[in-house]
Amino acid sequence: MSLAVLCPGQGGQHAGMFDLIASVAEGEAALRRAGDLVGFDLRGEGDRIFDNAVAQPTLCAVALATWSLLAPRLAAAGIAPACFAGYSVGELAAHGCAGALSFDDTIVLAQVRARAMDAASTDGDGLVAVRGLALAQVDALVALHGGHVAIVNGEDQVLVGGSRLALDALVADVARRHGQTQRLPVRVASHTPSLARAVEPFRARLAAVTWRGASAPVLAGIDGSKVSDAPTAIDVLARQVATTIRWSACMDAVRERGTTVCLELGPGRALSRMMQERHRDIASRSIEDFRSIDGVVEWVVRASA
Repeated sequence: MSLAVLCPGQGGQHAGMFDLIASVAEGEAALRRAGDLVGFDLRGEGDRIFDNAVAQPTLCAVALATWSLLAPRLAAAGIAPACFAGYSVGELAAHGCAGALSFDDTIVLAQVRARAMDAASTDGDGLVAVRGLALAQVDALVALHGGHVAIVNGEDQVLVGGSRLALDALVADVARRHGQTQRLPVRVASHTPSLARAVEPFRARLAAVTWRGASAPVLAGIDGSKVSDAPTAIDVLARQVATTIRWSACMDAVRERGTTVCLELGPGRALSRMMQERHRDIASRSIEDFRSIDGVVEWVVRASA
C-alpha cells in the first residue's frame, strides 16, 4: 500500500465544507485558530468565499484541519502517506500537512500569497477551463487572443488565465471548434506571467518562516518533481504563482511512486475525480464522499489492504 494525500485549490468551495471538521472538537478549534490568524471568521464570509483573500487561507485551513484529524487515526492503523501533492494554493497546504510548515505559518502564508497575487493582478483577470481541444490547439488560440496556459490537467483539459477581453475571445473561438469552456470563480490569472510581481514578495515571506523536516515528500505542481528540502520548497512555491502548473505530470508522478490509494482533503472532488480518470488503478476518493472522519479512515484502511 502507498497513500498519497491531495490538497485542492480554488473552485470547490461551498458553505458545507466545514461541517465534517467542525463535528469534531479538535477540528472546530483549528478553524477558530485559523480565523484568529487571518482576522475573519472563515464560516462567516458568505459570497466572499471565492475572493482570493478569503479563499486561499480558508482552503489551507480546511486541508490542515482535516489532516490534523485524520493523521493520528491513520497512524494508529499503521498508515502513513508516501507523498503529498497540492493543486495551486493546495501545494502550500500540502507542505503544512507534511509537517514542513506549522499550522500558523501555513495559514498566514496563504494570506500573504493571496494579497501579493491581488496586488499584482489587473481588474477583470480570471481563469477559464477548456476541454475537448488538444494542448497545441489551445496554445495557438492563446497566442492569437492573448493570455497564458495556467494549468494543464490533461491532454485536452487546460486552464487559461488572462484578461476579460482575451478570455471572451478565447471562449468564442473554442466554441467554434466544438470545445467546451467554463469560467472559474477565480478573479486572478493564477500561474501566468501576469502575476510575476507577486513572486518575490511571496518568496521573501516563505524564506522568513521556520521550515522543518517533512514526514513525506511534497510533489511540485510545476513538474511533479519531489520536494524534500526547504530551499527547493521555497523556490517552487514562489515560482508557481506565475508559472504554469503541470498537474497531469504531478498525477503521473504520484502513480510512479507506487501509489495505490489517493485521498483528497477537500473541499470538492475535482482532484480525486481527475486522478481516477487518469489512473483507474488508483483508488481515489475525497473526504466529501464520507459522513464522518471515522468513515474516511475505514475506507483508507480497506482500500490499503
